[in-house]
Amino acid sequence: MVKPILNASQRQHRQVPLLRELPRPVYARVENWQQSGSQTHWHTHGWGQWSYAAEGMLIVHTRQGHYVAPPQFAIWIPEGIEHKVISNGAAQMRSLYIETKYLSDIVWSQPRVCSITPLVRELVLQFCALPANYDCNSADGRLAQVLLDQIACLPPAATQLTLPGDKRLATLAELLQMHPEEPRSIEQLGELVGLSGRSVSRLFKQQTGLTFQQWRQRARLLDALNRLESGSPVTRVSIECGYDSVSAFVSTFKKQFGVTPGKYLRKE
Repeated sequence: MVKPILNASQRQHRQVPLLRELPRPVYARVENWQQSGSQTHWHTHGWGQWSYAAEGMLIVHTRQGHYVAPPQFAIWIPEGIEHKVISNGAAQMRSLYIETKYLSDIVWSQPRVCSITPLVRELVLQFCALPANYDCNSADGRLAQVLLDQIACLPPAATQLTLPGDKRLATLAELLQMHPEEPRSIEQLGELVGLSGRSVSRLFKQQTGLTFQQWRQRARLLDALNRLESGSPVTRVSIECGYDSVSAFVSTFKKQFGVTPGKYLRKE
């Protein structure tokens, strides 16, 4: 059965915990969302947030980009970054609120998506079962430190999409995210906002770190992940995301993520 992809008005709105400070340097939150999906309002934290999708798909929006965590992936949002967390269906989220100094390496100063190892998965599950006021000098405290050490080594995943700051490019980015099947060329799209195809290409690279074609392809693939997780068959997803054939979609997906669409979601 294909689950509908929900818009904001259909999702349940969740309240953000009113914490002024963390009871411990690493604090766990366990959330299970129903089929109706959920969404928070825009908010910030005085600490970093590492959110792991045990089941279902997590989506985090910041003002500068979008981040997608399929099952068995996690999203890191640093302290002070305004964001909102979205799920379009049933999901299980395990979040760690982490004091900034414990993940202070430069790569953690920006939002990122991480691949999860089996060891980290088990450590997270064990840590989430601890009381909030665990003893930092006990075995529980050592478990928290081992978990942080392992998280610090996690590799990044290519499921993030930096948004351009230029208003003209932002208009195109919104169009391509709302309509991933959009067939027009870079030149034709540039005409919509008064830019040449060459200018669109140059500005996209400057502002997102990706070429226009790379950005467009990633936007399509992230939309495809959401549709696949909702139960849409590969054939339908390939058409709705603008691919000429199923084989072209599967080939592009595998080139980007290293596995076929089905295996990516199942993490086989």
